[in-house]
Amino acid sequence: MASVHSRAARAAGATLVAVASSSPERSRAAAEQLGFASAASSVEELVAHPDVDVVHVCTPNALHAAQAEAVLAAGKHVVCEKPLATSVTDAERLVELAEQAGVVATVPFVYRFYPLVREARARFAAGEMGRITTVLGSYLQDWLLTADDDNWRVDVTDGGRSRAFGDIGSHLVDLLEFITADRVVALAASKSTVFGTRGDRPVSTEDAVALTCQTEGGAIGSLLVSQVAPGRKNRLHLEIAGAEQTLGLDTEQPETIWLGRRAGSQLLPRDADQLAPDAARLCRVPAGHPMGYQDAFDAFAADTYAATRGEEPEGLPRFADGLRAGRITQAVLDSCEQGTWVRL
Repeated sequence: MASVHSRAARAAGATLVAVASSSPERSRAAAEQLGFASAASSVEELVAHPDVDVVHVCTPNALHAAQAEAVLAAGKHVVCEKPLATSVTDAERLVELAEQAGVVATVPFVYRFYPLVREARARFAAGEMGRITTVLGSYLQDWLLTADDDNWRVDVTDGGRSRAFGDIGSHLVDLLEFITADRVVALAASKSTVFGTRGDRPVSTEDAVALTCQTEGGAIGSLLVSQVAPGRKNRLHLEIAGAEQTLGLDTEQPETIWLGRRAGSQLLPRDADQLAPDAARLCRVPAGHPMGYQDAFDAFAADTYAATRGEEPEGLPRFADGLRAGRITQAVLDSCEQGTWVRL
């Protein structure tokens, strides 16, 4: 993720001043690989650097809270990878510290920055879709498909108690709530760990989660998250039915959204001339020239930096949104363990 963040920072006009990794040697290697001007020997040295204005935290999940807190204590702006923290208590503390410090503190829920996601949001806000009735969503990957596939995220010590939902399910619910402005208020979930071990590592984090949810507006929905879905590399799919129209989007096909009607359904292309202003502003290339994940990340970084200059970009995900994701993840774990509905 440091590679993605550094490309986005550079595209947004930042100077890459310094980088810190797990050791001075790793820091020097990262600086050379990613194009930073210097290597810091520690996080403390990095946050104290007089030329650093914004720090991006791209470390394993268990380190996020302490490192983001160090950035805030230094009075710097911070971008912290999600999950914001591995506990709700730590996430709450970070929100409070960011408010006290008066700095910009963001979390990269970058799917918000696909132009057609903003178009979808604008249509719901304008009332075109009608009252939301049902939601069908999934986020599917296959990168942990076999018992031989392993990663630090599998380890509860480094990754936290939730893996599949905390890692990608958080994006799915954030996007649902961002597009509709209708919050999940209750859920019932179950989880599955397909492999009890990966290599020599015992596994307690989940490979898949299925949940039923209810929203504040009265909609009901079904969401599925899996990191063991063969053939799915990174497919976030949402189909949101309103009384007038259904909206469908798929991040593996990010250049169109589907508008379902009883008569006259439509595929709407990413074409700035046909989109709402907040969607059109995110179109970096002409229609017919594909945009994707890095473009969305670039736009997130640009809006974060604009906020540090006193601007107020629409839809910028803040630490409060990271806390929201943490609370939903905790509710999913509680429901799985208790076998009951959980209210948020």
